[in-house]
Amino acid sequence: MSLVSNTSLTSGQRRDRLAAFRVPVTVALSFAVIAIVIAWSLAPQFFTTHSPVVGVPADKLLGPSLSHWFGTDHLGRDLYTRVVYGTASSVSSALVAVVIGVLFGGLIGLLAGFLGGWVDVVFARLVDVLLSIPKFLLAVIVVTAIGFETINAAIATGVSAIAFFARVTRSEVIKTRQATFVEASFLSGGSRWYILTRHVLPNASRSVLPLAVLQFGESILIIASLAFLGYGDPPPASDWGLLISIGKDYLKWPWLVYAPAFVTIVTVLSVNRISRWLRKTD
Repeated sequence: MSLVSNTSLTSGQRRDRLAAFRVPVTVALSFAVIAIVIAWSLAPQFFTTHSPVVGVPADKLLGPSLSHWFGTDHLGRDLYTRVVYGTASSVSSALVAVVIGVLFGGLIGLLAGFLGGWVDVVFARLVDVLLSIPKFLLAVIVVTAIGFETINAAIATGVSAIAFFARVTRSEVIKTRQATFVEASFLSGGSRWYILTRHVLPNASRSVLPLAVLQFGESILIIASLAFLGYGDPPPASDWGLLISIGKDYLKWPWLVYAPAFVTIVTVLSVNRISRWLRKTD
C-alpha cells in the first residue's frame, strides 16, 4: 500500500513539474518573435542581401513582392532591409533605457524601503515628483536638454522609468523586510549588509523582472515615438520610428508606414505577453 501511494505521489510530482515547465502557445510565439528580433539586431547581414543605405532608383516605391518583402522606399531601398538593420538601434536603445531604470530606480527603492526614516521620505517625494510628469513628456524634456540622438532618447526614456522601478522596488523591499525570516536573521546577529544582499534583494528583485520586461516593450514605443518626432538619429538611419515618420509623407504607398509599424507593434505585443506570463509564473 505504501509502495503504491509513494508511486502515485511521485507521478503527481512529475506531473506538477511538467506543468510548471509548460509554456502557452501564445507565449512560445512571443518568444519566437523576440528571438527573431534579437537575431536581426545581432546579425542583420544574415537575413538580407540588400544595402540599407544604397538604393536602386529604378526600383523606387515598388510594392511588397518576393524580391522586396516590404516593398521599396522613395530612393529604391529595400524596406525590409532597412527594418532589419534598424532593429539593432531600436533594441539596444530600449535595453539601455531598461538598464537605467532598473539600476537607478531599483537603488532608490531599495534604500528607501530598507533604511526607512528620512531617507524614505526624501526619496518618496522625489518619486512623487517624477510620477507627476507624464513619462513621454519627461522623455521629451530630457532628450531636448541633452541632444537629439538615439542614445540620448534611450537615456531620456530610462530617466522617465526610474520612478516606476523605484516605487515597485520600495514596496517589495518593505514587504520582504517585515517577513519572519528577515526578523529571524536580525535576531541571529545578521548585519544589515548581509540581510540586504542575501534576503531582501533576491526576494524584491522577483517582482522587478516582469516590470523590466514590460518596460522594454514600452521603451521601444517611446524611443520610436521620439524618433518619429525627430529626436533620434537623422537619415539615413533606419530606426523604426524614423521609418514610420518618413513613410507618412508617401501615403499613396502605405507599406512605407505599415511595414515598420507592424514590426514595432508585434514586437511590443510579444514583450507584453511575456511580461504577463512572467507575473503569473512563480
